[in-house]
Amino acid sequence: MGRNICCLIFMQGKKNYQEKLFTNFQLSERVPQENIYRRLKEVLDLQWLYKATARYYGAEGQQSIDPVVFFKFILVGYLENLSSDRRIINTVSLRLDVLYFIGYDIDEELPWHSTLSRTRQLYGQEVFQQLFREVLKQCIALGMVAGRRQSVDSVFVKANASMESLVEKEILEDAAIYANSLDDQQQAAPPPSGNNANYRHYSPSDPDARIATKRGKPSRLSYLAQVSVDSSSHVITNIEAHHADKRDSECLSEVVDNTIKNLQPNGLLVEEVIADANYSSGTALQYLEDNHITGYIPNLGSYKKDREGFTYDPQKDEYICSQGAHLTFRRMATGRAGRYKKSYSTYKRDCLNCPIRSACIGNNDTKKITVTQDKHLYDQMHARMQTNKGKRMMQLRKSTAEPVLGTLVNYLGMRQVNTKGITQAGKCMIMSAVAYNLKKLLKFVTPKTQVAILKIPKTLKKGLNKVVSMLLRFTESHILVLTNQY
Repeated sequence: MGRNICCLIFMQGKKNYQEKLFTNFQLSERVPQENIYRRLKEVLDLQWLYKATARYYGAEGQQSIDPVVFFKFILVGYLENLSSDRRIINTVSLRLDVLYFIGYDIDEELPWHSTLSRTRQLYGQEVFQQLFREVLKQCIALGMVAGRRQSVDSVFVKANASMESLVEKEILEDAAIYANSLDDQQQAAPPPSGNNANYRHYSPSDPDARIATKRGKPSRLSYLAQVSVDSSSHVITNIEAHHADKRDSECLSEVVDNTIKNLQPNGLLVEEVIADANYSSGTALQYLEDNHITGYIPNLGSYKKDREGFTYDPQKDEYICSQGAHLTFRRMATGRAGRYKKSYSTYKRDCLNCPIRSACIGNNDTKKITVTQDKHLYDQMHARMQTNKGKRMMQLRKSTAEPVLGTLVNYLGMRQVNTKGITQAGKCMIMSAVAYNLKKLLKFVTPKTQVAILKIPKTLKKGLNKVVSMLLRFTESHILVLTNQY
């Protein structure tokens, strides 16, 4: 059977544009209801900033940028992944939705980009931290944060300084003063094994930046961002800047302390902490135990539960070798970061006629074993990580903290800070986390379409099957019109 084909003919259109001298225009009418900035304008209340920043201004002088407007500008920079204040101003000038969010009309002059830089330096980090906590409070109020389990991880953030800016530190004239200062630095933060470049060089452009190296990537001046993420809805509960030559294990106690401070006012308690092996140390494990927090942190590869060929007797606090010789406790030795090590050894006569002497001690007179005083903490953690829950926690960490860090770095402006100094770097990291949490917040409050699946009665089901059979009998050239009688 033939098919009727309807051919439509159009006349070519041509748009004539002539700029109007006057127009009646409202931004609110041009920004769609579902636009992120329109919704953000409705959700985000920043009126408290006027009181929080009042102490930074005097009673006289030229009027500054509105603090609410300033933070909205900065927030746009991270939401749009913009790397400089100049780009923020240029982008805002071209976006109707962003102008509506910030509170500027299309014919209003925007502030200079240098105004954003000066205002960022003016405000203390506590103002940025308060903004983070206000947004976190909103997330908690909606039930997005459980608080009980936190996943901690870190990432290097490129500093606003290049490796070419490095210069060698000047050696002090007084050798004794130089030696003492070097000892103090080593005790406060011992350098990574085989790498003391940060103790010999610094960048005058940004003295707080440190040389950081990742496997397979070139060295660069960086900061270390430490992030704590709630495992329930992946909301960031704390973020802070550290020097890039600091170990993760040295940062753990401070990170968890600040996370607790962010959650406690909202009635949430931290009970479990998940982290990778870089956070493992005697000091870190002792901190968790002292604060009654259960940690899930794999021991480093150098950990050994048992000494091959030796059995430990906890009653006598001694080791017994395969030949029956006893290694008794001798002394405590100072280890890294002020932690002590226990030294065990045999007597000379015990090894004199030993049949495996040459393989065991070689040319030495006695056999020695050195064990950290925190061995019981490492043993407890090793046993915990062998359980099914311990293995699940490691999988949970990979699906919680790592994707959050990837989002911050790749999409929310935390690949590189555009400021100088660790305090300013901390402000940048906080604003990146605020942008992340706000996006999570908006996604959470978005009404979701509910699909209801109803159980169809058998009698109605038979009727529907009959109607479908009838429809299949018609040819494609016919149109079936169903009336109320069907």
